[in-house]
Amino acid sequence: MFSKKVAYAIRCLVYLAEKGEPVLIRQISEAADVPYPFLAKIVNIMTRKGYLKSQRGIGGGITLARKPDSISLYDISLIFDDPILDSQCVIGMPECSDETACPIHTFWSKQNKRMEKYLLKTSVASIVFSKRKKQVSDKK
Repeated sequence: MFSKKVAYAIRCLVYLAEKGEPVLIRQISEAADVPYPFLAKIVNIMTRKGYLKSQRGIGGGITLARKPDSISLYDISLIFDDPILDSQCVIGMPECSDETACPIHTFWSKQNKRMEKYLLKTSVASIVFSKRKKQVSDKK
């Protein structure tokens, strides 16, 4: 499971990718069902990290600073130090590695590698595409 920060950041990025134009944080908050103050902090962080751009004034708002296909779920997880990327021993052994493995190290190590591979290959653009595809099939 993603942390709330990462889940909300993903919602925000997907919404912005769908819109393709500057959007106010308040509008994203309402459309993506994310608390406004929390989203404002998330947007601030993603802007400082170069994933979003902020425009002031009439017609201003937040836009993507990168193409949606260049933003992976892994990137977003890294920005917010998401626990999903944590490689600490599940049962708390201080030295758990391939050489000094705990009883479940092999299983979790494989799962972590699969998760990392999935997060790296899944982009904001692919989520938008899947979402649109589902909406089309739901209308049929």
